[in-house]
Amino acid sequence: MTQHDDRPDSAPLKGIVVLEAGTRISAAVAGSLLAQLGATVICAESTEEGAFVQPKWRHRLPLAAGKLCIAINAREAADRLLLQQLAGASDVALTCSDADPLAYRSDSAPAGLPRAVHCDITAFGATGPHAGWAATDIQIQALSGMMDATGTPDAPPMPVMLPLLEHLAGIHAAGAVIASLRLSRAGLQRTSVALYDAAFSAMTTFLPAALGGVRKAANRVGNRHPLSAPWNVYRASDGWVLVCAGNDDQWQRICSLMGYTGQLLAARFPTIAERMAHIDEMDALIQSWIGDHTITTCIREFAAAGIPCGPIAPIEGYPREANLDHRAMIRQATDAAGRTVHVAGSPFRMTRLSGLAPAALSAADADRALILKLLDARGTATTPPEPLAGSSDRPLSGIRVLEIGHYTTAPAASRQLAALGAEVIKLEPPDGEAVRHWPPLKGGRAVFFSFQNADKRSLVLDITDPGDLERLKTLIAGCDVLIENLRPGALARKGLTPEALHRLNHRLVACSISGFGVDSIYQGRPAFDTVVQAMSGLMDLNRAGHVPMKTGPSIADVMGAAFATTAILAALEDRRRSGLGQFIDLSMQDICAWATQIAWNGRRLAAPPPVLPDNAGYRLQPGGVDADNTRTVPVLGMLDVVHAPQTLARPLWMQALAEDNSEQAVIRCPAQFASCPDPVPVPARELGLDSADILRELGTG
Repeated sequence: MTQHDDRPDSAPLKGIVVLEAGTRISAAVAGSLLAQLGATVICAESTEEGAFVQPKWRHRLPLAAGKLCIAINAREAADRLLLQQLAGASDVALTCSDADPLAYRSDSAPAGLPRAVHCDITAFGATGPHAGWAATDIQIQALSGMMDATGTPDAPPMPVMLPLLEHLAGIHAAGAVIASLRLSRAGLQRTSVALYDAAFSAMTTFLPAALGGVRKAANRVGNRHPLSAPWNVYRASDGWVLVCAGNDDQWQRICSLMGYTGQLLAARFPTIAERMAHIDEMDALIQSWIGDHTITTCIREFAAAGIPCGPIAPIEGYPREANLDHRAMIRQATDAAGRTVHVAGSPFRMTRLSGLAPAALSAADADRALILKLLDARGTATTPPEPLAGSSDRPLSGIRVLEIGHYTTAPAASRQLAALGAEVIKLEPPDGEAVRHWPPLKGGRAVFFSFQNADKRSLVLDITDPGDLERLKTLIAGCDVLIENLRPGALARKGLTPEALHRLNHRLVACSISGFGVDSIYQGRPAFDTVVQAMSGLMDLNRAGHVPMKTGPSIADVMGAAFATTAILAALEDRRRSGLGQFIDLSMQDICAWATQIAWNGRRLAAPPPVLPDNAGYRLQPGGVDADNTRTVPVLGMLDVVHAPQTLARPLWMQALAEDNSEQAVIRCPAQFASCPDPVPVPARELGLDSADILRELGTG
């Protein structure tokens, strides 16, 4: 039996009861994250045979761990009534209305409503031509551009057999639940997340070309990056090594350590544009140098030069990587048969509470008596909660967020916080963030930067200047949230350690997102998405032949951003009770490794379904591990995806006016809230446009 009565009082969701009735993996992921944050999660397992029972419970070991388990037979009237009673006694219900065989189906008895939040996770949401179709993770990979972006240009599109879209949607759903709890005093909150929407929002590095008017959008680039180079996996004398450069400074450092080969590289390809234009020739020269050295030598040399790099971590029972051990991400638990198995620790690392890792796994229906006792103690709501009428208030109205970020994770997380109603101030150095100059450009503005930094105010400070550093401290003292993804230790070297931040503002929620965490054996080492995928075990599971292969979208970045949003929301919920902020240390390596645990303990991912050419390109055929994949679907590229009827009907992107009246593309965040629809995002603003106003508000202008 899983124990839940010893949860610390400081757990953000202590006292919250969640009914996990949804049969998608995403519902289980959301339930697991809410349990890690202190909620009591009741996992209702269907005993009815059906198409969507097996995909979730094929991976029962990690997905049911840490939850109270009860079996429900939807064919039995008594069990349908019990499910309604459980819903009425719960604060939150997680459902999957397109796939559930339980009482939330439209052809069964009306379901009970939870007391505070109903979160529905589906393939496509309630609107658009695909609404109601219970598509699988792999089918959505095909329809969202993810499959077309994964693999090498000379091979068919490549399915990713790890259900990463289900995981991503589940992370977004957990955040949406916590955000909805902030409004639940006004009535029942209804929120929803669609896997298709989450997949679209994950394609940020492939969207710029499709949204920026480029006739041929980037598709499969192997282990390369569609916007920057060098960025690839290279063969050392004894194995594979990832090397990435995100700017010209890192490129120059790579060239400096390669001797004569580096001199050739520096002379021929000094800019990103020239490196992208001659990428094969550049990669061949880099490979010639790396091929003469061992993995150990390569990592030592590149890491010493501050270059993001790493080997491929193997999954042998669990991911074999020293930093995961250091951060206690590899745990042992007891399964339902009493055997010791490996489970993932919680990626939530907070000063007031580290996420709760499961210690045991209940057998199906093993916790019925305890659940019935809990039901009796809480009782069932005598009258259904009233849905909240439309409101202009959003969950984070009145919250001020300071972002010191670059590239993807912190900017994407703060964009999601802005979509929830927060005021977000983006701090940049005088020459701006590097991605302001990434091609393609529209009207002189980088398409990627415009949508990734929507709904933010722009502030310029040079924190190497003592005066601007003091202005930063004043700003921090007046903020609710600080989110950053600088190299670990960068703020501490300016005197802004977690302890110093707390002294400046004891209510501050400070979130650091990095490749390996602040508490890491790789102190100060930078890491980009592909390096994290390599060193978490993800690329060991995703191979094109013998070559480890990253996912097309930057999945470590986008999962890291969604995780950061969820962690910040949880910390704000804790602050609402305690009055205290806290420091959050998020490692993207932790998050990716956590997502691989369905392949731990000797379990293998099955063979992928076939992807075959046709007159229009490629089609995903039924078969492989996805026994529920019974419909042939086209494999769409990003140009097709951005103009697909489902994309436009939601709508997942739109043109919006910037402050200079130019039209720029913006994208929506995946979570939707029935009581407070999101306004159209405002494109990123000109560098420093709001500096004078912000400094005047601080009294330092």
